[in-house]
Amino acid sequence: MGLEQGSNATAATFKVVAEGSITTPKGFTAGGLHCGLKKSTRHDLGAIVCEVPAAAAGVYTTNVFQAAPLKVTRESIGSDGKLRAVLVNSGNANAVTGKQGEADAYEMRSRFAEQIGVEADQVAVASTGVIGELLKMDKVRGGIDALPAKLAADRTGSDDFCQAILTTDLVQKMVCVSVEIDGKLVHVAGASKGSGMIHPNMATMLGFVTTDAVIDSEPLHQLLRGVTDLTFNMITVDGDTSTNDMLVAMASGLAGHTELTPEHQGWTDFAAAVRYVCEVLAKAIARDGEGATKLVEVQVNGAVSDESARAIAKTIIGSSLVKSAVFGADANWGRIIAAAGRAGEPVNPETVDVSLGSILTLEQSRPVAFDEDVALEYLKGDTVLIKVDLHLENGSATAWGCDLTYDYVRINAAYRT
Repeated sequence: MGLEQGSNATAATFKVVAEGSITTPKGFTAGGLHCGLKKSTRHDLGAIVCEVPAAAAGVYTTNVFQAAPLKVTRESIGSDGKLRAVLVNSGNANAVTGKQGEADAYEMRSRFAEQIGVEADQVAVASTGVIGELLKMDKVRGGIDALPAKLAADRTGSDDFCQAILTTDLVQKMVCVSVEIDGKLVHVAGASKGSGMIHPNMATMLGFVTTDAVIDSEPLHQLLRGVTDLTFNMITVDGDTSTNDMLVAMASGLAGHTELTPEHQGWTDFAAAVRYVCEVLAKAIARDGEGATKLVEVQVNGAVSDESARAIAKTIIGSSLVKSAVFGADANWGRIIAAAGRAGEPVNPETVDVSLGSILTLEQSRPVAFDEDVALEYLKGDTVLIKVDLHLENGSATAWGCDLTYDYVRINAAYRT
């Protein structure tokens, strides 16, 4: 599927399903179409539908300006922890649109619910695109009315759905794995969008996880929150947190095993599968950053705690100077230690090691002679690993991001046009 397959999650307990998608888990269909919100003819309205009430969980942006669809989705999941569908549009964020924006989001929910024959509070809504513009509801209504036929015609329309959620993304992002629980084959799949305005805090731009695991809403929610902190919350493209960030998980329960809880013997394997799916999607978002030419991974070890390591790793990966140096293939380790030193976390300025891939550039906070030409060639690659060892305690973390290029400015200077 063209996504990064490496992961820090334990991979021995699950298998990647090469041709899998968000409709591989039992009970799910998906699809998308062009309703006219985008100027191009790319799909801009999509849905995932479950044939049974699915246990649901969500995490959301902490931006105080939260788009209307977040209120609707919170309400839907909060009613009984179940969903039958999620409806998504791109091309318009429906954010900072006042009471009319809220009314439009509720209408999207109720109209699609009526079309597929379920209660309104069994539908979640998500939007992404330009902030501050009202939805063209005449086009949205027409698209919603046409969606059920599209879903019926192609019950595995995951590619159409993935296209429908994109904005400035260059590639679709989807992954699927299988894991055995109680002798039953369980699938976990995910799809996401995100390219710019990425500095998540409790979510990503838009992400959707489907599974046929038997699990209740509350343990699913706790798992999703924990996994998000290690994956989607460890990526940054530009340091901006969106008004619309949302990650929703749905579990159909059709795999047929005994119910999963943290005490279940299969919990660790299932949690590893969910983490893998989210990590692959998070890294795909980082790699697809607006104008990006490289995926950058920062590994911090030897911190006083994992939380401290996460803060330092995200500060380094989010540094415009570090990102610019990577773009220019400049082995400027000074940018890296400067970022580590301003993260607000304990760092001993006498004990830090820094490496670019396998190239040691700083040892015990002293410069190490290295071959600049070798470093140049390494930094010209499409994946760059920055390793920082603080030599304090055992805290560790990994963050992902991308380089900062001329194209990032070009894309965002004309986003509305």
